[in-house]
Amino acid sequence: MNEILESISMFKVVPVVVLEDAKDAIPLARALSNGGLKCAEITFRTEAAEESIRLMSNHFPDMLIGAGTVLTTEQVDKAVAAGAKFIVSPGFNPKVVQYCIDKDIVIVPGVTNASGIEQALAFGLEVVKFFPAEASGGLNAIKALAGPFPRLKFMPTGGINENNIGEYLSFSKIVACGGTWMVKESLIKNGEYEKIEELTRKAIQTVFGFQVKHVGVNCENEEEANASSDKITDLFGFEKKAGNSSIFTDGIEFMKAPYLGKKGHIAIGTNDVLGAMKYLKSLGVAFKQDSEKYKNDKLIAVYLEEEISDFAIHLVQN
Repeated sequence: MNEILESISMFKVVPVVVLEDAKDAIPLARALSNGGLKCAEITFRTEAAEESIRLMSNHFPDMLIGAGTVLTTEQVDKAVAAGAKFIVSPGFNPKVVQYCIDKDIVIVPGVTNASGIEQALAFGLEVVKFFPAEASGGLNAIKALAGPFPRLKFMPTGGINENNIGEYLSFSKIVACGGTWMVKESLIKNGEYEKIEELTRKAIQTVFGFQVKHVGVNCENEEEANASSDKITDLFGFEKKAGNSSIFTDGIEFMKAPYLGKKGHIAIGTNDVLGAMKYLKSLGVAFKQDSEKYKNDKLIAVYLEEEISDFAIHLVQN
């Protein structure tokens, strides 16, 4: 897959932004970035779009900024000159698509039917926008269309929110979803950037399903692990389950010998270990490659290089 499209797939969700005033561009980009989403599609519906893309690209060079609702080749030129790294259009305009291909610009045009998909394939495209997603049949329609066209992948937009994005992303042919719920025009207009950051963090948590699974405590030996686990179960009535290298008591794992982390480890569950790993790498996080664990060729666990408060951190499959 193209490098830009691969980056989009790491984020899983692309905030689709309408900016009426370019003064909002920098604080919005900061809120999205602080919330964990270094990606945005700025729609070319307003006069402020071009300058907004320029400001966001200049002040946040590590963000992946694209231009949406692009309808003409002139808009393509303006968007790219301002710093846009990809182009998104609501429909399939062969002239605009070919123009982008000739200039080696990533374009994700909109389709809703088999004819549009055949056009996209004829142009050699890898990913198309499915818009408006919910109004065009939603995930069921995408699955039906994906059957005869296994090479193509989708980026649905329109009617997708925090309540249904997980269902969309569970389908392997979807690389990411466009959404507006964390960047509503009213939030931007009122300058509620803290709220935007909060909603962005929640979006990431929803997409990847991050949650604390358990805490591992390093014990000196099996005797200490047994004594500690017995104390916990006696006090709180937790269930005790002994394994080869540790003893579990609900959400606490007592290691029979010191393992990774000075004090122990914290296991963070996720719906997609590999996807979460790619996303965190895009934020500069490094991983211990030799700690990767697989089951049926699927990555199910991996440790981060960095420790937090002397605890090793690892991702595990929910």
